[in-house]
Amino acid sequence: MKIKDIPQKLLEIKKEDRFRQVRDLRMMTASKGVDRDGKEYIVFNSNDYLGMTHEPEVQEAARNAIIYGTGSGGARLTSGAVFELTDLEKELASFKHTEDAAIFNTGYMTNLGVLYALAGPSDVIFSDELNHASIVDGCRISRAKVVVYKHSDMRDLEKKLQEIKTDGQKFIYTDGVFSMDGDVALPELIDLKEKYDACLIVDDAHSTGVIGEKGHGTSEYWGRNGIDVQVGTLSKALGAEGGFVASTRNITDYLRNCSRPFIFSTSISAVTGATALAALKLLEREPGRFMGKLLWNAGYMRKLLKDAGLSIVDAPTPIIPIIMGEETKAMELAAKCREEGVLLSAIRPPSVPKGTSRIRLTVTAAHTKEELERAASVIIKNYKK
Repeated sequence: MKIKDIPQKLLEIKKEDRFRQVRDLRMMTASKGVDRDGKEYIVFNSNDYLGMTHEPEVQEAARNAIIYGTGSGGARLTSGAVFELTDLEKELASFKHTEDAAIFNTGYMTNLGVLYALAGPSDVIFSDELNHASIVDGCRISRAKVVVYKHSDMRDLEKKLQEIKTDGQKFIYTDGVFSMDGDVALPELIDLKEKYDACLIVDDAHSTGVIGEKGHGTSEYWGRNGIDVQVGTLSKALGAEGGFVASTRNITDYLRNCSRPFIFSTSISAVTGATALAALKLLEREPGRFMGKLLWNAGYMRKLLKDAGLSIVDAPTPIIPIIMGEETKAMELAAKCREEGVLLSAIRPPSVPKGTSRIRLTVTAAHTKEELERAASVIIKNYKK
């Protein structure tokens, strides 16, 4: 596209009601925010699943680490690494029951970095059709052959595993929890990866701290081992920023030496590492407190909405999609709720297929019963209108 064509492209986006703008919001608690005009909102479009961003113990860890600098000063392989990152990697490996873990700058960069290093032209990646954009983009830069299978359709995946031949490595790559519907990948993926000698990679961005009795993620939820590479993020349930890979020491060492997003990125700061480490230790110490509240809140909100007759997608996670169909309906409902102090995400194409636009409601452990009831009443009233 030529630069001179940008104004016309923007005009087309606006005409299709797909123009997006950044809205400033300052989080005063893990569930309440305020905009620049001073208006307060109950927030249901945050991925701060456990409310760790405002936990006193986590914030104290950040304050204590600020003495080591506001930034890291360089890439870890050239400038050294702050102690907190290495300590965090050890704790993540223990939490995920793997030999080692490696930290990347963002969850998005983690998926790119994994595929950039592990997959190449002679390999085949079998990717779920509803995988996150970072996996899709990672597949593109890997130069491997990409085969997309129908969402959580094990028959379709097995048919493709049988038909596609390669002298290289077969990879099966899937989200653990799918961010648009809140459903969980199926444990039969382990059987198929073993049967067809594939490497199974699961992105636990929306799984870590969200599913499993103690928040360990997809593997714990399945009650089975067999995931070869676990990808995750520090920016959701762990209340910080960054991403990670948990796997064998050979794989993590290979990523540190061959993954360009790891090698050439300035590392995250001691403050960020200390924040995530404190949140992870708090979850490990009190899983019942956080997972129990998250599970109860999600179940209560689902009940309120379903009892009122709203069309929601059933799933065992705190991601609650309210299907609207038309983009304009989703946008209008989000706008009406915003006017009444409830922030929701209106999700529309290209994030979801045409005709499936929705409100994505994210419940957290930080929401109070009163906040859930207030939000539900606003949503239900405006949905019925």
